[in-house]
Amino acid sequence: MLRWALFFFLVALVASLFGFGGLAAFSADIGKTLLGFFLILVLLAIALGGWGTHRFFGSH
Repeated sequence: MLRWALFFFLVALVASLFGFGGLAAFSADIGKTLLGFFLILVLLAIALGGWGTHRFFGSH
């Protein structure tokens, strides 16, 4: 999901360089939305304990 957000930010950057303001704004909005979802999912994974050493080294 983070890759898609970065992709849309790059599309927005290129579109703004070529003068496509509407496409740039739309792509930037999609990128911001995907980045928000990504951050929520990461924080949720951290809060629920899905991100830790037990995931990589087994439970102790």
